[in-house]
Amino acid sequence: MGFLYDAAMDKAQLIESIRTKYAGIQYVLHERARRIWAATESRQLGRGGISLVEAAIGMSHTTIRRGLRELQSGEVENLPQERSRLQGGGRKNSKTSYTDIQEQLDILIDPVTRGDPESPLRWTCKSIRKLAEELKHRKINVCPNVIRDLLHEMGYSLQANRKTREGIDHPDRNAQFEF
Repeated sequence: MGFLYDAAMDKAQLIESIRTKYAGIQYVLHERARRIWAATESRQLGRGGISLVEAAIGMSHTTIRRGLRELQSGEVENLPQERSRLQGGGRKNSKTSYTDIQEQLDILIDPVTRGDPESPLRWTCKSIRKLAEELKHRKINVCPNVIRDLLHEMGYSLQANRKTREGIDHPDRNAQFEF
């Protein structure tokens, strides 16, 4: 079976044909190229092409529609080849989004800070997940990995209490207490 579509193909054959083509090229495409390829395929199919491509490769129909808009407007040609988004696109840094995040974090961990204040090493026993939850209550929504990085920048080390076993229990241990 070739990769050209003809009127005699049913929906399942079309989906399988698109899936086979995509499997051959998906590893060399970046985000923008995948979007444009899916839009081109759906445009070639005509009416119902977006849903067929969506079913075949699992790409969201909004992403395919965005690719169609980019193709129609000529926006694709305006981007440099090595970029997949316009300059400034993507998620903003958490420090940019929440300018007071370090102050809020310091307020949360200051009562439970351990170590000598004069020493360069300070640590906290609060987990980064609990700190992320407490910041979320303060309307600062960041993941625990961001908290870990911020604590590291602030000179903190994450420490936890650990039980240690000293020796083994003697079988006659309770005998000393039974007098």
